[in-house]
Parts: sequence; C-alpha cells; structure tokens
Amino acid sequence: MYNPAHFAVSDMRAVHGFIAENVFATFAGQVGGAIQFAYAPVVLDSEPAPLGRVRFHLARANPLAAIEEGAQLKLSFLGAHVYVSPDWYETPDQVPTWNYVAAEGSGRVRRLNDAGLKKLLSDLSIQEEKVLAPKPPWNLARLSEGRFEQLLPSIIGFELAFETLAGKTKLSQNRAKADAMGVIAALEARGDGASCAVAAAMRKIPR
Repeated sequence: MYNPAHFAVSDMRAVHGFIAENVFATFAGQVGGAIQFAYAPVVLDSEPAPLGRVRFHLARANPLAAIEEGAQLKLSFLGAHVYVSPDWYETPDQVPTWNYVAAEGSGRVRRLNDAGLKKLLSDLSIQEEKVLAPKPPWNLARLSEGRFEQLLPSIIGFELAFETLAGKTKLSQNRAKADAMGVIAALEARGDGASCAVAAAMRKIPR
C-alpha cells in the first residue's frame, strides 16, 4: 500500500479497531499463476501479537479457495470514502482528490480443520448478531438436525496470521486547516452516510 507518513497509522490497536468495524475484506492471491480475488467477512483475533490474525471462509467453488497451503494472501479493508472537490478549499488553484480510511495486510494462509471451521462459523455469527441487539441472536443451534453438516462441505475455512499490517487515513492531513475545515463543512452539508462518516473521521485528526 502506498502510505505516505502523514497518512500512516502505526497504532495496531487503532488498526484492529478499524478492521473490527469493517470486517468485509477483499482478498488477493495467486492460484495457478493467475491473481484471484475474493470477498468475505473475517473474524479478527488479537493473537499472535503484535499484528494478530484473521479467520474466514470461502465457497469451495471460489477459485481463490484452491490457494496452496502456506501461500501468501493479501487483504484489504476499505472504510468510508468520498470525492473531495477543489471548490471546498480556501486555497485556490487546487485539484480534486479522494478521502478514505483503509487497512491492508498480508500473511501465509492455512486451512482450518472441521473443528476450526465450525468454531469460525459460530464466532462469526455471534460477532455479527450482537450488533443487531435487542433482536434475539441467531445461532447455529437453530438449524434443523443435519442441516449444518449438509452445508459444511460447500465451504473451506482459512486462517492467516498477519506478517504485515498497516492502516491509512487519507483525511486532508496534508492540507491547510482552513482547507480541511472547508471539506468537513461541505461533507456534513451533503448529509449522506459516507460523507458524514468521513467528516467525523476528519474531525478526530489534530490540525
């Protein structure tokens, strides 16, 4: 990831916090000499320190699911992102850009055994159901007898201990304070979810 120093996030707790809020990852790996992409939610574990690991599953029919044991896999997590118009700057004669928050990591992929895959699926449903409270949480026990075992062979579980992990917040840190505040005001005035999320993240950056 191209990550200039003024955008880089070195605090792993902050990077882990961002991933926990943006668990749907883009994966890239090489299978049979070709780069394959896949998209799936992850469960993030803080161990092994300091970078942690992720667990995830793919459809067995997904081309990336055929990746070799121990092969390198790259992951990208993208948060809110928005176009930034030069009209929002106080400084004249500028050009458009894009503000966003992202994280990127890599590591060697390992397949989970059946017990590990079952635990992953349970942990993933618990992770996502808890944010739907006060709705009573769904869990695997609610499946009819034999249904879970019927579905399990159609997916493959993986784990990846991060060998590299970096966060990036491109939020106008390289702009004058007046320019950044102009962007924040314009985004808040737009009022859509992505614009408000980026504006809120920008307000947390010391100027």
